[in-house]
Amino acid sequence: MTPEQIANVRDSFGKVAPIADQAAALFYGRLFEIAPETRALFKSDISEQGRKLMATLAVVVRGLDDLPALMPAVTRLAERHAGYGVEATHYVPVGAALLWTLEQGLGEGFTPEVKDAWTTAYGTLSGAMIAAGEAAAPVA
Repeated sequence: MTPEQIANVRDSFGKVAPIADQAAALFYGRLFEIAPETRALFKSDISEQGRKLMATLAVVVRGLDDLPALMPAVTRLAERHAGYGVEATHYVPVGAALLWTLEQGLGEGFTPEVKDAWTTAYGTLSGAMIAAGEAAAPVA
C-alpha cells in the first residue's frame, strides 16, 4: 500500500470509529442480506461480535504501515476463522459489506480515493487470510 492509501484508510476509519456499534450493526446487517449463508457462522451475540470486528479493524488500521509485523496476527485470525467454517468464498461478500458500511458511515467522505485505499487494504489482508485459512483447513 502507498503512504497515501494508508493515510486514507486511517483518516476514514477515524471518522467511523466514533460510531463503531452502529457501523458494526450496518456491516452485519448488510453481510447477512447479501450472503445469508454466513449467518450460520456466527454462534455468539452479534453485538459482541461487532465489537470484536471493530477492535480488529483498529489493530489492522494501525498496522498497515508495517505489514510484515501485522501478518502473524492476520494468520492467527485466519486460522481461527477457518476453524469456525469460514471459506475463501466468504471473503467476497465480507469485502462488499465492509465497503458498503464505510460508504454509509462516511457519506460524501467515501471518495474514490478512500474506496480504492480500503479495497487495496482489504484485498491484501483477505488474500493473506485466504491463504492462511486454506493452509489451516483440515484436508477432507
